[in-house]
Amino acid sequence: MNGEGEVKIRALVTRPLQDSKLLVAALAKRGVSTFVSPMLSIVTVPSAAMNFEGVQAVLFTSSNGVRALAALTSRRDLPVYAVGDRTAAIAKENKFVNVESAEGDVDTLATLVIQHRRPGDGVLLHPAGTVLAGDLSGQLSAAGFVVRRVVIYDARAATEFTGEIRMALLDREIDIVLFFSPRSANTFVNLAKKQGLETACENLEALCLSKGVATAADPIMWRRVLIAKEPTQASLLETFDERLRA
Repeated sequence: MNGEGEVKIRALVTRPLQDSKLLVAALAKRGVSTFVSPMLSIVTVPSAAMNFEGVQAVLFTSSNGVRALAALTSRRDLPVYAVGDRTAAIAKENKFVNVESAEGDVDTLATLVIQHRRPGDGVLLHPAGTVLAGDLSGQLSAAGFVVRRVVIYDARAATEFTGEIRMALLDREIDIVLFFSPRSANTFVNLAKKQGLETACENLEALCLSKGVATAADPIMWRRVLIAKEPTQASLLETFDERLRA
């Protein structure tokens, strides 16, 4: 998409390492060079006790939950409701059957479950991390469901930028930063403040998955903040394409 003589767009991907791979590949197809600096690292909780008694369906709010549960159990037969298409795709890759996508966020996931399941049919199992976004359990409980949340992974925040990323920010080798969660954006902001990089970041654009993510990134005076129309990677990439065409 870049004409001859134009400088390539250079993006910083902040997703956890496993989730970054396909995104980096998608950006490369667009002629975008990337740096990868995960703001969160995912660690499975090996001692998590899985209880499937009385469970009518499994709810996944992230691909990390899918991978962690797949590592902890061989059960793949229960119906699965995934927060978005990417999480649904990961569930299918891990051999879960009867997978449906809410194509959005926690709110759309709650709506989908309420439309397709009945409270009297059993418990809803939510394999999750130590930190939650949104109130899935609250929404479903208000509709009469019993939600069994089990912490099966820990998303640990990065404690510093690598020397490579710090120099890339200082030398203006990055044009745009991609944020997919409020916690990742908040971690980036905290590290920028800690390492004296706030001014360097003011030259950058921030591309955020949602308004909530943009709010978490707000303490930095970005050159411009772009927000995906829908909270999905596909929508974020569409917004990125519009940015490339501008």
